[in-house]
Amino acid sequence: MTIPTPATSPLRQRMIEDMRMRKFGEKTQYHYVRAVRQFAKYLGRSPDSASVEELRNYQLYLVDHGTSPASLNASICGLKFFSALPWTALRQ
Repeated sequence: MTIPTPATSPLRQRMIEDMRMRKFGEKTQYHYVRAVRQFAKYLGRSPDSASVEELRNYQLYLVDHGTSPASLNASICGLKFFSALPWTALRQ
């Protein structure tokens, strides 16, 4: 699956390839990429440079801004997948 974007960064492309290897469905891939994109927007920089504390703060931000439980769970799952990949190391 190719997520339609003007320019796919190497980081996003790698994430998509890793999801394809695990045979994630198209909608799952879309929502995981969306979760990481929104986290990057919140940070104002690439998400692979985020700390564990920043990830926690983002989750609190989502809760405080009325994100539904289903959307919150989808975001957390996407960010867990992203942070568990060997080429992203969330720092303490």
